[in-house]
Amino acid sequence: MREVAELAPSYAPTRLTIDVYCLQHPERYCASAKSLAAHLTGLCWALEHGISEGGLRQLQRRLEARRDLVKPPIPSARGKLTVADIAEVAGADEYMAALDRWARSTWEAYADLQESARAWIGPA
Repeated sequence: MREVAELAPSYAPTRLTIDVYCLQHPERYCASAKSLAAHLTGLCWALEHGISEGGLRQLQRRLEARRDLVKPPIPSARGKLTVADIAEVAGADEYMAALDRWARSTWEAYADLQESARAWIGPA
């Protein structure tokens, strides 16, 4: 995502960075039920199960196969922190801490959809 890379150019966008950014800009990046599910479950997986590329790939394959996803209403408030809050952070450790705060702020804003994300993850 060009927007994320421009604001935090010293660090390659991680999957978590992309999921959080997309959830805060759902008009563009979560237009379909599948795109919302992909980003919301990615955020849930990272926060509740740890960042695991193998787990994320398995989850993505399961979501791709689903045809029954229904897009729930997206919250109007999407978190107190934004990508701008991590853009000026210096150092990898500080960046990861700021990314975690941003991700948790967004996850909290999506509180009404957390059970949907967990259901979409299912036994993955």
